[in-house]
Amino acid sequence: MTMKRIWFALPLLFSISTQAQTYETQYRRPVNDVMRDVAKRFDVKFKFDKNVDTAGVTLPYADFRVRPYSLEQTLDNICKHFDWNWWKQSGNVYKIKVYEYPRRHEDEGRQMLDYLASLYSNKEQWEARRDTLRREVRQRLQIDAFLDSCTMKPLLSKVRKHNGYTTQNICIELVPGQHLFGTIYSPLQKGKARPLIICPDGHWPSRYRDDEQLRLATLARMGAVCVDFDLYGYSQSAAEVGSHHSSRAHIFQAACGMVLLDYMLKNRKDIDPQRVAVNGGSGGGTHTVLLTLLDDRITASAPVVHVASHFDGGCPCESGMPIQLAGGGTCEAELAAIIAPKPLLLVSDGGDWTSTTPELEYPFIQRIFDFYGAKENVRNVHLPDERHDFGPNKRQAVYDFFADVFGLDRTMIDESKVTIEPKEMMQTKLP
Repeated sequence: MTMKRIWFALPLLFSISTQAQTYETQYRRPVNDVMRDVAKRFDVKFKFDKNVDTAGVTLPYADFRVRPYSLEQTLDNICKHFDWNWWKQSGNVYKIKVYEYPRRHEDEGRQMLDYLASLYSNKEQWEARRDTLRREVRQRLQIDAFLDSCTMKPLLSKVRKHNGYTTQNICIELVPGQHLFGTIYSPLQKGKARPLIICPDGHWPSRYRDDEQLRLATLARMGAVCVDFDLYGYSQSAAEVGSHHSSRAHIFQAACGMVLLDYMLKNRKDIDPQRVAVNGGSGGGTHTVLLTLLDDRITASAPVVHVASHFDGGCPCESGMPIQLAGGGTCEAELAAIIAPKPLLLVSDGGDWTSTTPELEYPFIQRIFDFYGAKENVRNVHLPDERHDFGPNKRQAVYDFFADVFGLDRTMIDESKVTIEPKEMMQTKLP
């Protein structure tokens, strides 16, 4: 009989303790030995993240932590002692990582949704919960105090004309020396009552990238006014604030969305205040949900590759301020549902944390929409063979959604007509 090979991505220990296992020694064993035994018992393989250091580390009450009927409970018992966590990979491979506060197992997401669903069974109970979440999120984010301190000095570039749309840089000084940098995409033909779509960016290289220009320009060609902005500490903002990894990023980016929304509604005569939306992917999806929650003027929301019950994002710009603790504990699925009964699009795929959307988050959100008799107002476009990006099929889902809810012109969906501008053209020259 051939023994199966057990693979570990960790250094071998050449001197293993021979100390007797007794009550006095707390039945302690080297953790590497324990994990080898667990791998053999359950016929699995373990990979260890680079931040997990096992060299010379021992585990008290080692064999008592093993549950012969459950690998996952065994791993829970071992990992929690060290503030580690385990994650199922492909096949029979498990990865051991340091504890991550925004990331949970899918089953934990299911349990959270079951708990949240138990808090309300009708529209009145849900709206009481919704109002609590809105109030506490604002408090935890400290957004009102920040907005009260803003200077609000706008600067606009000349308008650049393209095939069916225009672009114009916008810069607003929020506090001395720190600016909102963005670009406005508008239909070329002048008209009144245009929909407005605020587009927070995600954690991709910059908002100048091709897929963002293609999306916003196409939506402008279809008849909407769109505006995006730099992440805190990304692109032009980087020269002003340095690192993106700050809790201030959470507040600043939320403020950017609110300031742009306010500016566009007050200063653009071509905007229809009854058709105002937010659309962003990944970290931009986080801020799509957040802006929708913070401002009731939003009438449609389209977070892409973001909404999950078991993942909050984790970047300081997404959870730097502890808004997920609002209402005694919440998750992105519940926060996304706050827009009900207004139209909501969830775009998900099989290659990231949104792989559970069709079976977990979407039904949960549908139930809340059904309190209003508006179940049809939330839709999920799931792409099981795709991964985490804002690729053509995800952009098409966004075009279809806004064509339906805002009456945009489908005949103008042609990304080949879009001019990709160099980043230098999309940056604002400060005086």
